[in-house]
Parts: sequence; structure tokens; C-alpha cells
Amino acid sequence: MLASVCCFRACFEGTGFNLKPGVARASDRICLDGRNIGHDVVLIKNFIRACGSGGVLCTAPLVQNKSYFEVKVLQGGVWGVGVATRTSDLNRAPGGKDAESWVFSSDGSVRHNNTTVHPCLAEIPVEGDVVGVAYDHLELKFFLNGKPLENQVSGVKGTVYPALYVDEGAVLDFICDNFIHTPPSGFESIMIEKSLL
Repeated sequence: MLASVCCFRACFEGTGFNLKPGVARASDRICLDGRNIGHDVVLIKNFIRACGSGGVLCTAPLVQNKSYFEVKVLQGGVWGVGVATRTSDLNRAPGGKDAESWVFSSDGSVRHNNTTVHPCLAEIPVEGDVVGVAYDHLELKFFLNGKPLENQVSGVKGTVYPALYVDEGAVLDFICDNFIHTPPSGFESIMIEKSLL
């Protein structure tokens, strides 16, 4: 048994995959946060890829005036992308099931507080698509492959963090810089609070 564990461990050496639980620190860089994560979510690829079941927050809150991030859908399933507070239930995908999360989900709808705020889109996101999220403290706007969606959300309250939710085989990559699509005018990548000074 021990020999097979050692063999398994050797398979992942040098890949960035760590068999020991790791915790990303906000002071290091902006990535997915191993401390604010659902029980069955797995983070890989140096804390940028989420799989498993549940939700995960980013290490940095959205404190600047206009922030933007993207999420690439690597594998379909049930997923949600948006923002949430630290008190959101990260064990229930696709998010938007409580008053503390606002998400665009894999079925093309926007959810908040266990309610569909905007119904499904004509175009449902698929593997390879990129979801953009722009937040300016007044509105939360979603983009699909660089095109703005009609489903903006207002009334987001509290200190919010980028949030990714995965289930049923979904795999998502968090992109906080070097975007695939151009952010909307005036929006920038997420900044750590001390870099705003």
C-alpha cells in the first residue's frame, strides 16, 4: 500500500499538483482561495483550476471601482460564476442559492437568493467558452466570449469576492489577468487592497 502511494506521489512531482492540502495566501497573489472553499472542491494548477463539487472564492475582494475577471469553461457540467461574500454557502453548486451569492450559471440563467433573477439565454455556454465578469459596486455584468449579456444585476451588497461553483464534472479556470477578451472600458484586473493606495 505504501509503495503505491509513493508511486502515485511520484507521478505528480514537478506538475504543480500537491498531495498535501495547501492554502493560498492573499499576500502572495490573486488566485482561488484554499481557505474559502466548499468541502468537496479540489483546486489544481497552482490554485487557478476548480473541480469537484461546491464553490470557492478568490483570495482578494473586489474593492476597486471597476474590476474584471474571466473564467474559462474547460469541461461542462453544472457550474456558476459570479461574486459572493465570505458567508455564502460554498457547499451548494451552482451558487446563487443564498442571499450572499450572485451567479451566472451553466444553464444561461442568473441566480441570487435561490431565485432566477434572469431566465436562460438563447445561447447556452459550452466547453471552451469564456465568461467575463465586470463589477463596479453598482452593477454586476456578465459577458460570454467577449459579448455583453443583457442580464446585469444590481443590489449586490457587502464585500464580495469572485466566486466559482462546480458540480457534475465541471472544470473551470480562473483568469485574473492576461485576459482572453478585452475588458469593458475602464475595467481592470482585480487589485489587492494594499495596491490601491
